[in-house]
Amino acid sequence: MAKFKVIVSDPSNGTSKVVELEETRATPLIGRKVGEVVDGSIVELPAQKVQITGGSDKDGVPMRGNVHGGVRRNVVLSGGAGFNPTRKGQRKRKTVRGSVITDEIVQVNMKVVESPAKAAQAKST
Repeated sequence: MAKFKVIVSDPSNGTSKVVELEETRATPLIGRKVGEVVDGSIVELPAQKVQITGGSDKDGVPMRGNVHGGVRRNVVLSGGAGFNPTRKGQRKRKTVRGSVITDEIVQVNMKVVESPAKAAQAKST
């Protein structure tokens, strides 16, 4: 069964929270893609919206939003998740995982994009 370690970051105050999801609590994330906005109640943050920003599998292979599917692929990268170039114009073939969350994913990264405090603050200005 699926077991995820979800790291939820809040950019407004610079904090992060780790939530472990197992079995039935983890199933709402399976099949979701990087960049999707989901309800925060999945990760114990009711009344908030969170966005999936990435993740990695058991071997540490990172997810990339521009690789389709949920499998590992060897792609040529020039930067971004999975490759940090040391010279200008450098490209390299690296193994990355697709943008879909499967049961092989271990860690999922998310960020808070909408919260009641932000909404109230925006209305008052």
